[in-house]
Amino acid sequence: MNMLNAACQCTVQFSFNPCGCDSGKGFLRHTGAMSTPYSPTVRLRRLARELRKMREISGLSPEAAAARLGWSRSKVSRIETGRTRASPADVAAVCDLYGTGSSVRAGLIQLAKEVRHRGWWTAYADVFTGSYIGLEDEARRIHQWEVQLVPGLLQTEDYARTVIKAGRPDVNDHDDIHRRVMARMARRTLLSRQNAPELWAVLDEAVVRRPIGSPEVMRNQLEALLVFARRPNVTIRILPFSTGAHAGLEGAFTILSFAEEADPDVAYVEGTAGDVYVESSQHVDRYKVAFARIWDAALPPEETTRLIAEIKECLSDD
Repeated sequence: MNMLNAACQCTVQFSFNPCGCDSGKGFLRHTGAMSTPYSPTVRLRRLARELRKMREISGLSPEAAAARLGWSRSKVSRIETGRTRASPADVAAVCDLYGTGSSVRAGLIQLAKEVRHRGWWTAYADVFTGSYIGLEDEARRIHQWEVQLVPGLLQTEDYARTVIKAGRPDVNDHDDIHRRVMARMARRTLLSRQNAPELWAVLDEAVVRRPIGSPEVMRNQLEALLVFARRPNVTIRILPFSTGAHAGLEGAFTILSFAEEADPDVAYVEGTAGDVYVESSQHVDRYKVAFARIWDAALPPEETTRLIAEIKECLSDD
């Protein structure tokens, strides 16, 4: 049984359904043709967890809480799963119902106000349609396993343009392609800002050998990887072909970890049919174990940079 199938079992095990109802122990969210109204950020997830925990401590069911608040049951469920942003007034009403202390009440209302602040990525809402960018932007550590392409955070502009153009149905829509490239370049600044997250990336050897674009494009991309690898917050390893069978054969994934211990890690799997976010600690742990095994099997950083440099030097314009 692979990790993604195991994660899909989580939807059954924890009774998650399209209405946003779950048992509170963890859930799997798919984003495909139907997307949630707002990209869940770390603050939104935290607020949702706290409100759900308060209700459970009070002994009220979602139906009973909804009735006493004068809300629909679906509103309670959407707020408690982070699918809808609770307004400060909503949070105040919930705190009054559950008899929350004044200091906790004030903190939750402030959190509700912060949730409503839009991140830089909302300017590219037509490009970043899922939740990932909002979570990535607040991550403290990013563990990434890639099998096909250089991770988006490490791509050069020309490499990104080649990849994006290859995946678009209309290769002549230059404005759309340019906007997507600019969005990706804006995202890349995450690694150079103050309090930047740590990125631990393992790339399959195929990533650095697959020719994307012209030899010049590929050389520049490999040089960019060497430059990124010199950053104190970036560690890159290559998993060589000689490894043979390994723990990452089922596909690429990313694990996002956050500064606050109260904010649980998230495992992310990107797919053509939709993206998958695994938030149950039990299933996230499976991805952590897999990443650790891939990391240990990969070349050390020094050997990785040597291999990248060798491949770069072998590229010619012929």
